[in-house]
Amino acid sequence: MAWQLQEAKQRFSELVRRAEAEGPQIVTRNGREVVVVVAAAEFDRTRKPKMDFKEFLMSGPDFELLDIERVKDKPREIDW
Repeated sequence: MAWQLQEAKQRFSELVRRAEAEGPQIVTRNGREVVVVVAAAEFDRTRKPKMDFKEFLMSGPDFELLDIERVKDKPREIDW
């Protein structure tokens, strides 16, 4: 829902309640969107730190559980 700034000031408690129950609430000033009020839980989800590359690799499957055997064939010959 979009709220005009003046209305948002007057009904701030309702604005907060709706942000918690219904999701993000947009506040406008002079017809332009200026801020969005979101519940703290939703905000925290968006601020969750992203994994660095090492953490990403380490979070993958346990490779020791995979049954992988090395191929012992002789390599093919290459004509130079």
